[in-house]
Amino acid sequence: MASAALRLSGRLCRNFVLENTVRVSAVSQSQQKRQLSLHEYLSWDLLKGAGVRVPRYKVTESAGEVRRLAEDIVNETGNQDVVVKAQVLAGGRGKGSFSSGLKGGVKLCFSPEEAESMASKMIGHKLFTKQTGEQGRICNTVMIVERLYPRREFYFAIAMERAFAGPIMIGSSQGGMNIEEVARENPTAIVKEPIDITTGLTREQAVSLAADMQFDSSCIDQAADTFLNLYNNVFLKYDATMLEINPMAEDNNGNVYCMDCKLNFDDNAAYRQSDVYSLRDWTQEDYREQMAAKYDLNYIGLDGSIGCLVNGAGLAMATMDIIKLHGGEPANFLDVGGGATSKQVTEAFRLITSDPKVHSILVNIFGGIMRCDVIAQGIVQAGETLDLKIPIVVRLQGTRVEDAKAILAASTLRMFASDDLDQAAKMAVKLAGIVSLAKEASVGVTFELPI
Repeated sequence: MASAALRLSGRLCRNFVLENTVRVSAVSQSQQKRQLSLHEYLSWDLLKGAGVRVPRYKVTESAGEVRRLAEDIVNETGNQDVVVKAQVLAGGRGKGSFSSGLKGGVKLCFSPEEAESMASKMIGHKLFTKQTGEQGRICNTVMIVERLYPRREFYFAIAMERAFAGPIMIGSSQGGMNIEEVARENPTAIVKEPIDITTGLTREQAVSLAADMQFDSSCIDQAADTFLNLYNNVFLKYDATMLEINPMAEDNNGNVYCMDCKLNFDDNAAYRQSDVYSLRDWTQEDYREQMAAKYDLNYIGLDGSIGCLVNGAGLAMATMDIIKLHGGEPANFLDVGGGATSKQVTEAFRLITSDPKVHSILVNIFGGIMRCDVIAQGIVQAGETLDLKIPIVVRLQGTRVEDAKAILAASTLRMFASDDLDQAAKMAVKLAGIVSLAKEASVGVTFELPI
């Protein structure tokens, strides 16, 4: 149960590729590619539209406006206390540190003046957490929220789970805490309820889960209504892959609130969720990932010196593994997919070579759906368009491989070909080392076979 809860926890709901990329390349924490993730206030907007109860909140990009917005909330609630929350797409905000010296991205403030002071140390400054690594992420926006006094806090999430062939609800009476620690130390505190994707979430299931999560008897019906709204009007409606509320709370008046919200969405549904995808904040992501998204490429920047261009996530993982095995470090994960065009291949090379740390490139294509001759045309086009100077090692196998070899042989590009992946990886690692030494010595370098 603990391992399943850990897999499904929103804080650990990461892209499979990302998890394994970090494993094979042993890179330092860096900006990470994810499925679409929205800022908290945007997620709250979706929840409000779905009829889910959330605290009063205001949003601004100007520290000068914070006092006025906080005063508005104070006037509405009669309570002087407000909470200022940094809007940064990274977990662990509360335990993070800002470049301004401020500790923590979620601050309880006892007056509008204090709220303004805290916001001034957040807006325009980078927040550093375990998920952002050394690069940090800029805070451009803060949310000012009314302070509530919940009597109990709960954890609630909906995620896709292969083991149940569909969505599953996860609940716990121990909300407001690190759910991974709860799952590890007290797995019986985690309650799971699979949802039949065809039948949908029934009210009986929702009521049962609320009771199992130990909501007060006066709040069970409202909690069940909240679960149903979250599933039908948020998770399904917007093609979410993960919805996490931590904490969900009940107050002394018997009201159930969602006090926090994280949403991830299915990239495959972007064509029918254009309104949601238009909310993406590219300032929170590596600019290269923005370029990759534009050309429908799967890209993750890493810290090594060997650029990788591969088709298929599994083959990409194997490619990075073998580079690591031979003493090299991959500079990126880049999967061009099974239907790439020569234009996409050119843009893939543009992405790879935009990283100044790249000293060689390994192209590893196994042509099934992807035709090797299309990749070869893309390589030649990229070489001519980008005037590539970085040595390229090409390993092609599969559909139209002989045509591909003919295209590469007819080009004027200096490339190193190998039919053997192990040999190709050794070659790419050795070339990267030669280029690195040449750059350090500020001399030119030429290459001849054999390497």
